[in-house]
Amino acid sequence: MNIRRSRPLVSLLAGFALALSACSGSGADSRAINDRGFPETLTLAAIPAENSTDLKASYDPVIALLERETGAKIDFVQASDYAGVVEGIIAGNVDMAFFGPFAYVVAGVNGAKMTPLGAVVQEPGGKPGYQSYGLARSDNAAIESLADFAGKKVCFVDPSSTSGFLYPTAGLIEQKVIASGAEADLSKGLTPIYAGGHDASALSIAAGDCDAGFAFDTMVDKTLVEKGDLAPGQLKTVWKSETIAGSVFAAADALGAETVAKLRTLFTEKVNADHLRGAGLCTGECRITDERAWGVVPAADSDYDGVRHVCEVTRSDKCAG
Repeated sequence: MNIRRSRPLVSLLAGFALALSACSGSGADSRAINDRGFPETLTLAAIPAENSTDLKASYDPVIALLERETGAKIDFVQASDYAGVVEGIIAGNVDMAFFGPFAYVVAGVNGAKMTPLGAVVQEPGGKPGYQSYGLARSDNAAIESLADFAGKKVCFVDPSSTSGFLYPTAGLIEQKVIASGAEADLSKGLTPIYAGGHDASALSIAAGDCDAGFAFDTMVDKTLVEKGDLAPGQLKTVWKSETIAGSVFAAADALGAETVAKLRTLFTEKVNADHLRGAGLCTGECRITDERAWGVVPAADSDYDGVRHVCEVTRSDKCAG
């Protein structure tokens, strides 16, 4: 199991930085405009919610649609962690990105100028949002609530994961397991282990590498069970967070207000399974991103004020980037 102990939020892998440099830049060629009014090349970045070697496949229908509608070449970059995408937006090397809610807020705190294009939903007419689960093995009678996480080895996803770190720390503070979300206070109350993905966190708990931990709802209830990686009932849910604002596609404001507005319309009207199937860009369920979403609906920056409030409550140093 690939498990990492605590590391700084803003650490970037050199390979990712080089990839972004190759995909984008400030030269005239990189910002050449095509006959539809879009840059000739647009960079879309994302990170996997699970340990995936083929994240791009879950974005292929979106990429195909964007290329068809904008006339631009879409360069897709798979980042190794949330910090890589945040830094890419800030540095001007990323035009669009798919963020978890926490990473979206942290990007703004660090000076990224961007606009939400839309948040993902799981079904037509659905509202964007999901929950974090506090988990333990079903046969572990010693853990029945968040209060029982005290002194235990606890798997988190990543220091900038909304459902895999930020909301869990708020719950642990409420149960007086930790005093705040600051790294020093976290380590006083338990042993934090960063698994690197929601799937890795859940599977580490199942394997006994962590006594307890966190992952988002559909990863535990659906994705890992359908893949055969978890047996139904193998893990028990001892805590559920409030509903968290949905993961969001965002565009760099540097693209210009007109271009961002056109992209927002494109995402909210055409980036969904029904349209993508009808356009011949996918078959079957046609789920997008590794969250296996149905599609994208309108979102506003204010939708993420709840995440900002949890940052204030936890006083997590991760909220400052």
